[in-house]
Amino acid sequence: MTKNLASSWAPLLTGYPNEAELLSELGVRYSEAQRAYHGLTHIDALTRHFLDVARGPGWRQEPEVKLAILFHDAIYVPGRPDNEARSAELARASLQDLGWPVDLARVEALILATKAHELVDASDDPDLAHFIDADMAIVGAAPKVYDAYAQAVRDEFVNVPGLLYRRGRERFLRKQLARDSLFHSELFARRYEHQARANLARELAALAVR
Repeated sequence: MTKNLASSWAPLLTGYPNEAELLSELGVRYSEAQRAYHGLTHIDALTRHFLDVARGPGWRQEPEVKLAILFHDAIYVPGRPDNEARSAELARASLQDLGWPVDLARVEALILATKAHELVDASDDPDLAHFIDADMAIVGAAPKVYDAYAQAVRDEFVNVPGLLYRRGRERFLRKQLARDSLFHSELFARRYEHQARANLARELAALAVR
């Protein structure tokens, strides 16, 4: 694991044996060529959001959340519907081999929740609410940052013809804008909801004129 990677992911370190080896393996995965968005920078962003929550409402199962952040996109092939399931399986297998004292089912559940980013009642599971909000917080970023994210997602689907991609992206944007709230937790809704809706609407309008 490089010094830069060790430094940027330091808040996610758990103090368990063989941690450096695991993080090095994950660092290789997140550096794969197909990852224009779902790479190291994305994990760095989630690390910052993790710290924001830790300083505010806090985490109930902090070790499990840390591991879910590290593993949630560990396997990523653009367009495959089972990326989250395969990442969850990798997390379970890796953590079982390491023998770390964590709730494996909880780590899996957190990872699987990033497929749909849906939650019935945030008050029942604040950790899950904050975790999936952190994963989607990019939509509430400053316009230039959001535009870079949108382009990076397009780059990951470079093999998809333009018309098909636009149709799929438009469906995603409309679905998000139709939700009562884009975020499940008060912390993320307060910080990002307004800008997120502006970003999504702006991208949708831009796609419509192409």
